Amino acid sequence: MILVTGGTGLVGAHLLLHLTENEAAVRAIYRKPDSVEKTKSLFQRYQKQDLFPKIEWVQADIIDIPSLETAFQNIDYVYHCAALISYDPNDENALRKTNIEGTANIVNCCIEYKIKKLCHVSSIAALGDLTTLGNETEITEATEWNPEAPHSDYAISKYGAEMEVWRGQQEGLNVVIVNPGVIFGTGFWNQGSGEFFSRIKKGLPFYTNGSTAYVSVTDVVKIMMRLMQSDIAGERFTVISENISFKKVIFDIAENLNAKKPKTEAKLWLLNIAWRLDWLSSLIFRTKRKLSRYIANSLTSSEFISNQKIKETLNYEFQDIASVIKEVIAFQK
Repeated sequence: MILVTGGTGLVGAHLLLHLTENEAAVRAIYRKPDSVEKTKSLFQRYQKQDLFPKIEWVQADIIDIPSLETAFQNIDYVYHCAALISYDPNDENALRKTNIEGTANIVNCCIEYKIKKLCHVSSIAALGDLTTLGNETEITEATEWNPEAPHSDYAISKYGAEMEVWRGQQEGLNVVIVNPGVIFGTGFWNQGSGEFFSRIKKGLPFYTNGSTAYVSVTDVVKIMMRLMQSDIAGERFTVISENISFKKVIFDIAENLNAKKPKTEAKLWLLNIAWRLDWLSSLIFRTKRKLSRYIANSLTSSEFISNQKIKETLNYEFQDIASVIKEVIAFQK
């Protein structure tokens, strides 16, 4: 039997859809009963509601070991998709608790229950850093992490989670790690990357000229399944389709939504003012941070991330992001 953590999130829900389509015996964990409805709704929208009852749902939390012990009964393979995604500096402790300690718990359970293989969903945020020395022009799986370089608390927590997975490998666990870029996918309009679409629909006043890497949730799930079904272990793979500027992505989404495109570029100096005002506002009104120094810098920076390793390993061709954007918007209508 297969266990999926994070089955009520974007990646986990789509993974459950694909696994049940392939007639796999699947168990998924959830924390709150109402969160399961999001996954159920995804199955219904794809007219696969007959597959949803095939999932065995167990209430558990990755930071609660007794509940995990119940979830791990009779499990052979584990997809660890659960994680906290936040760029609010005030969430540092929560990020470390969920992403590092939670992953350590999953790894420990995998070892204790003699799991055959673990697939861990990491992030491009946990990849290494280009240096000013040498001739490096792109970030790959082999690029070294520089602890002295600036990183978000989220990136640090995902890097720490990977260290727990590699510890598990040293203790005899078969592991594989995927590092997706920004994941676009259907069915989760009001959370994660889906909020990007809903915010653009309402109208964004600014755009930036930085860039990052994007990927379809379908590509992520297909690659995870193929890696788990293979003999590949002890490897990590960057899973991205394209490196694209924020401006192009924003404009493409706005065009497909028939929404107004932003006309003003937010340069770094403006973002530096904005994150300081956001910090002051959160301090006074106790509101959640929307912008940090790290985000301000990342929105105006560009680093090329390579997907060559996964393409060559699986002979895989990614879906282009322009078509993914159209699918996400068409699904929501």
